[in-house]
Amino acid sequence: MSQSTASLAPVDGVRFSVVIPSYNEEENVIPLAEEVIATLRDLPGGYELILVDDASTDKTASVIRQLEAQYPTVRGVFHRVNAGQSAAVASGFQAARGEWVGTLDGDGQNDPADLPGMLALAEKQGVDCVTGVRAKRQDTWLRKFSSRVANGYRNWITGDKVSDSGCGVRVARRSALREVPVFNGLHRFLPTLLRGQGFTVIETPVNHRERMRGVSKYGVHNRLWRGIRDCFGVRWYLARAVRSNRL
Repeated sequence: MSQSTASLAPVDGVRFSVVIPSYNEEENVIPLAEEVIATLRDLPGGYELILVDDASTDKTASVIRQLEAQYPTVRGVFHRVNAGQSAAVASGFQAARGEWVGTLDGDGQNDPADLPGMLALAEKQGVDCVTGVRAKRQDTWLRKFSSRVANGYRNWITGDKVSDSGCGVRVARRSALREVPVFNGLHRFLPTLLRGQGFTVIETPVNHRERMRGVSKYGVHNRLWRGIRDCFGVRWYLARAVRSNRL
């Protein structure tokens, strides 16, 4: 991946990092960032919000720089070339300083209000990752149907059991994320990859909202064949993965 690191100054004493990848989401960046800030303002241990611009062709990058100037807890990461959502997520993980890392999609359909509860659940249960399951998904019937088929297929091929692999709301230990391989498609297989490395993952219901601004970058056809190919790649990786031996 290619990124600018000018904004990646160390942040001391941060408990929680939130990573949001964005591509051409200029209308969503400010309202979503301000929701996160309002939600985490009083979080014990502190937080940081990492906004990753994947070489957008609109004003997303300039909006992120505006938020950096306005809020000391906001940090921007900027790709020089468009590399995809997985690369943007991985750049955010690399930049994160918190003990825990949360993720949200940049389209505003994920609810930041779910993050504190997921963080508390992870710490209470002593697990390495809590991944969301969209309880009342606000999408078209075709998208919901295709997701059900895709989830079933992924679980069959990989041997894992993930209820909603397309859900972007997750909380994971930063130390665990360091051991996950980076590839195009990473964000769809994160719970499975973590389990393959020997980490513990649990699921919890989360809110899901309608897209209010901007246009979706994904459809059924532009994910189908890539997803099928990725499943076999992840299956191979799981068979060859070296599990974490950290205490």
